[in-house]
Amino acid sequence: MAEAKEVKLYGHWSSPYSVMVQYALKLKGVVYEYVEEDLQNKSESLLELNPVYKKVPVLVVDGKPIAESLVILEFIEEMWKEPPFLLPEDPYKKAKVRFWADFFYQKLVPAFYAIMRSEGEAQERTTKEFTEHLTTLENGIQKDLPSEGPFINGEKPGLLDVIVGSASGAFRVVADLVGMEPLEREKVPLLHSSVASFLDLEVTKDIVVPHEKVINRVRAMREKALASAPK
Repeated sequence: MAEAKEVKLYGHWSSPYSVMVQYALKLKGVVYEYVEEDLQNKSESLLELNPVYKKVPVLVVDGKPIAESLVILEFIEEMWKEPPFLLPEDPYKKAKVRFWADFFYQKLVPAFYAIMRSEGEAQERTTKEFTEHLTTLENGIQKDLPSEGPFINGEKPGLLDVIVGSASGAFRVVADLVGMEPLEREKVPLLHSSVASFLDLEVTKDIVVPHEKVINRVRAMREKALASAPK
């Protein structure tokens, strides 16, 4: 284990980005202090630590802040070099992990919010787009990073498993909003296996936010978004 550091994470319970950082720290066995932020009334500490984006998560190690979840995840991998490893050693595979992580952020996240902010035929279109992106992600990972499972990373979870696992609450929200299970075993078997196996890990069980709490927040945000949408 690396030399002990003073580690503090500023996050929010509803942020999957904060959750994924917590997962990574837990997997690495890093002892940290968690600071829950009020996103409607952000603390001066958060604003000083992340003056550019002014949002969570922010990881602070020995007084030095690191912002943006993907940057934080790679920092954790570099800072605590002992196993389990989040990224493969092979440079090509490492690049592919980063590529599909970026795809998740650039395609799936916006598609999720589009579902949340739409209804009727518009929601049908956004749901179709979301499922198409999931299929692209599944097929791309199967081709570029073949794995015998149960995780995308193989026998142990890696960075992509952390990212997809942290979105488990969002997948359940989609199921509730549109009445369709996005992670069907028959359609996206590796993603399905990754999330199910990830949530079954002992180190992740105490971080899962109750679904009722998540869906109530999403419904409130959805009502606000629909009310303010152009008629």
